[in-house]
Amino acid sequence: MLSTISRQTCSRRGSRTVSSMLGSPRAVGSVPHFQARVADVSSPLDSAPGSIPPVFNTVPLREAASTVRPVVSALHHDRDEFWRRVPVWEDVSAKDFLSYRWNVRNLVQTKRELYSFLAAVLPEEVPYDKPGTRMQTRAEFIQDVDAGITAATMATRMTPYILSRINWRDPRHDPIRRQFLPLRSAMMPDHPKLTLDSLHEEADSPVKGLVHRYPDKALFLPTSACPTYCVFCTRSYAVGADTETVTKSSLKPGRRRWEACFAYMESQPGLQDIVVSGGDAYYLDPDHIREIGERLIGMPNIKRFRFASKGLAVAPARVLDESDGWVHALIDISNKAKRAGKAMAWHTHFNHPNEISWITSTASQKLFEEGVMVRNQTVLLRGVNDDLETMSALIRELADNKIFPYYVYQCDMVKSVEHLRTPLQTILDLEAKIRGSVAGFMMPQFVVDLPGGGGKRLACSFESYDRTTGISRYTAPAVTGRGKESKVYEYYDPIDSLPGHPPSEVSIGSQGRSARSRD
Repeated sequence: MLSTISRQTCSRRGSRTVSSMLGSPRAVGSVPHFQARVADVSSPLDSAPGSIPPVFNTVPLREAASTVRPVVSALHHDRDEFWRRVPVWEDVSAKDFLSYRWNVRNLVQTKRELYSFLAAVLPEEVPYDKPGTRMQTRAEFIQDVDAGITAATMATRMTPYILSRINWRDPRHDPIRRQFLPLRSAMMPDHPKLTLDSLHEEADSPVKGLVHRYPDKALFLPTSACPTYCVFCTRSYAVGADTETVTKSSLKPGRRRWEACFAYMESQPGLQDIVVSGGDAYYLDPDHIREIGERLIGMPNIKRFRFASKGLAVAPARVLDESDGWVHALIDISNKAKRAGKAMAWHTHFNHPNEISWITSTASQKLFEEGVMVRNQTVLLRGVNDDLETMSALIRELADNKIFPYYVYQCDMVKSVEHLRTPLQTILDLEAKIRGSVAGFMMPQFVVDLPGGGGKRLACSFESYDRTTGISRYTAPAVTGRGKESKVYEYYDPIDSLPGHPPSEVSIGSQGRSARSRD
């Protein structure tokens, strides 16, 4: 028994038919208009598309001439066209795959689209266990996905880029699939302390869509839509469409709500730092990026702001698409902020080296040349990046691509993700082994975002950690208000990681009984 630890230092089958369905042009106008149509949907995944009001109009802003310089062509002849290994996209040219309009048209987000895609890309059988001694048929795997979606708190939406980075010959154990496509047989019962809004964001919101927890920093949530939905989303109470288990507290873009948030920011002289998130800033129109950026630059109290977007990890071609205005707007706002003596950054979210391709590298180089600071926030996930080799490789890949590793988060205690959480000891061990192996300015902070709204604390700064009970305790002296003075916050390890509990291979449920043994 470990005693309490005291405080430490710190085939092609059916491809033509499915390809025709997934790749056919849909009646869309501009990309932003189409985004508005797919963003913030309130119907469940398998519902027919309804009439969705457009994003509100904004007053056009007078723009300075764009300072964006064309990056070296990404259509180099020796680039690996990896997406062609996916049967439904075997005939897709690099020009089309790098088009953001094409990517938006080919999002996979309804059950019909998803199951047709899976039927086309999966072999007849896929491994159920890592040695490959037990198998699932294609139909059983799709049934497993269907049951997972029913039990999940997040809707399903995946970009062609992220779908093309998955190993469909062994999807069950693929680290990218685990993040975005739930399997019911992999899920585990929720820890009794898990909650939907584990960070108490709604309780810390003085106005809807603005979380103010730290004295000098606030979180602005202008939208609740993302280009791809993570199954482990900490904001599953609001982000994405309603699911069979969660009715979302939606944060659709709206003029009145935005103005209330801006007014609050302006009324707080101690507020200096704003995170613009959601949802995802990729789902803001270019005019919205400029409007939000201009407003923040114009506030005397605001010194720094960041746009949070997973777009660089799940749809990097948008950065290279000169016909799309999003990155032009971001670069222009970055330059305006600098001229005003303020700092703007893009905070993105990579969790595994396989998410990084030559498209990512080219996009990152463009941002680097244009002077946009890009930082990364990783979530520690079981079976994805919870080993030394993977986490070290990810940090180095990010650094090589001029993306600064900023945080590695302990997975939040939200519902339906127990199979992805790790014990605190894992993050402590990873930090101890990685520190000193990379340059200090490329070493991320390994943190716990404390349940109950205590904010981020270094994982190693616990007051106590009992491996027997799996309970770690932290204090957050700088976070006050709402009875938080001297509050002790607790994080709970997954039950299956505790001494005396058999380790789980994250495989429970009826699909395990139907898995077939390999002869």
